[in-house]
This record gives sequence, C-alpha cells and structure tokens, in this order.
Amino acid sequence: MIRRTWRRDESLDHAELGRLLPPPGSPELPLDRQRLLEEHLMNEFRNSAADPTPGRLSRRPVRRALVFGVPVTAAALAAVVVFNTGAGSAGGRAGRVEAPVVAVEAGSAEQVATTVRQIAAAASTGRLPEPGPGQYVYVKSQVSYLAISHDVDKNESKTWVQPLHTREVWKSPDGTKGWLDEPGQQPKGGITLDKDAPQSKPKNGQDVPGETANFSYDWLKAQNADPDALLKAAYAAVGESGDRDQQAFQEIGSILHEQLAPAPIAAALYQAAAKIPGVVVVQHSQDAAGRDGIALARLDEQRGERTEWVFDRSTYAYLGSRGVQIRENDGIKAGTVIERTAVLERAVVDGQKKRPGAGQGTV
Repeated sequence: MIRRTWRRDESLDHAELGRLLPPPGSPELPLDRQRLLEEHLMNEFRNSAADPTPGRLSRRPVRRALVFGVPVTAAALAAVVVFNTGAGSAGGRAGRVEAPVVAVEAGSAEQVATTVRQIAAAASTGRLPEPGPGQYVYVKSQVSYLAISHDVDKNESKTWVQPLHTREVWKSPDGTKGWLDEPGQQPKGGITLDKDAPQSKPKNGQDVPGETANFSYDWLKAQNADPDALLKAAYAAVGESGDRDQQAFQEIGSILHEQLAPAPIAAALYQAAAKIPGVVVVQHSQDAAGRDGIALARLDEQRGERTEWVFDRSTYAYLGSRGVQIRENDGIKAGTVIERTAVLERAVVDGQKKRPGAGQGTV
C-alpha cells in the first residue's frame, strides 16, 4: 500500500480501493503493535500537514510514498485507507534505485527580487492555449520521488528513491474531471481524478467564505493578477500545523507544475512565491531531464529538505523541480536528491486520455 502526501487531485472511490487492498490479516495485531502503527501514521500526517478539511486530499504533487507491511487490524486498515486514498497498488511499484548525490550550493536571498522579475516577465508574455468546453489540460512529466516502506510486524523501515518514470495528467478546466496515468506507481491504466463538483466559486478574485480554491484553470482565470490575493489563497489551502510557509511554497509549485495558468496569473504566482519568507535563488539546479538551470528554492527546516523550482537560464521558462536533502535527516545524507521532476509537454487536448497531436494546442 502506498501513501502519497500532498496530492489532492488523485481520488479513488472506496469500492475500487477495497478491490485493490488485501483483506485484513488475522489474528489481529498485538495492542503495542497497533499503537505503534497508529502513532507512526499520525506523525506522518502531522509532518505533512495535510489539508484538514474532511473529504479532500491535499494539493501538492507526490513527495513521498509510504508502504506499510501487513497484517493489520481492521481499525488500523481503516486508518491506512484514509491516508492512502489516491494511491496505487503496491504490486505495481517499480524497483528501487540509488539516489543521486550532489554538492549542496548555498542560496541567495539578495537575488530573489531580480530573478523573479525576469521569470514573471517571461511568464507574462507567454502565448498559451485556452481550454474550451470538453477539452482538458494535459501535462506529461518525468518524475522520481522518495519512498518509505514500514514493516509493522518487524518494526523496520526502509527508504529509497523511485526510478525515473513517466507521469501523465489530464484535468478539465473546471477541475471536476481528470485522469492520472503513472505506470509502475498506479494501477494499470491509471486512476480517475473526477470530483463531484467544484470546491470553490470564484468571486471578485476572492474565495467564497468557508470554501477553498481548487486552483483549476477556470478558478485561476477568474482571479485578478494580484500576488497578495493569490498568496492568501495558497495559505488558506494548507494545514494549520507544520511549516506553513513551506506548504504555501509547495502549493504554488504544484500549480506551476501540473496546471495551465493564464499568463498574467502565472506571473503573479511567481511574484506571490517571492513574498514567502525563506525563498532564495540557487544558481545551479537540474530537473529530471538533466536540464541545468537557475532555481527558486526554499528549505523545509523541519525535514532539512530544499525544494527547488528549475528555470531555463536564458528564457526563464519553468522546466521542473528538484528536492535536495540539505542536512542529514532520518538516515538520508546531505546532498541526496530525493525528488526530481521535468515537464516534457504541456498542452490542451480534446478529451480525457487523449494525447497531443495534429491540431492540438501545445505550450
């Protein structure tokens, strides 16, 4: 069973999830083992500061996969189901690989304003296709994330980095429908991202009181290109515990990576990110495709991980992201690249599961 934190988009109904999961083990776990599992789950939940609103998954793309050993009690299995909503079957998980290790380069806060100005200027002049009725935003990436397995019976944990693999996402403009295909990490053929209804109704660039932005294309298009308002929406979408500045930075990063934003809004999102305390510029970073670039980055002080958004050094186009362990933590050495992404294609297509081709709008 795999838990992927910071992913709101990947929903899986309970019936389908039940078919994927093995039945609860028998006999039940001893009480001390059950408490250990429950404590481990809650600690992971607090650390990831998941969105507390019932029935919703957090928005951030995958950062970690967590695999639990069985057997488990029915109560513990229910807890795992809650935390694993949207995950694929463990049987489809690809093999383990060694993580790259890089030299840790210091970031500079002094260069943030100038760099963001250049990135925002490039984003604001971009000519992007606009999805219409029945169309979908399509994003194809190469990705690799940190994975953690925990054998409850032996009380042992193992950590590894996934092999680089392809990830394709389709999202309807209103955010209510979609599909994810991630071979080796999700069930064969992919999983649905469909939702019952939009989670927010745009109103004068502000969220409706008591509701949260869904950061769909339609929601973004309805906003004013106001960095302060967009930053407020990002903070409103994250949990109340943990490093909220880091969560807001990652929230904006998830929009930039797997969404299509109108040019003025994309520029405003970068300007919003620059307002988050702790954001720095790293002169040399690299995306999952091996493309070298300049990065906007922020360090998660609790985990010792630095998230880097990589931009082309000449055009300042967004390329992908990288996660680097800045200081040793939980046995992960400093310099370890714990996640990598690269956007290979971003387009508007005519239907779910359709790929760009002749006549399709490609960014």
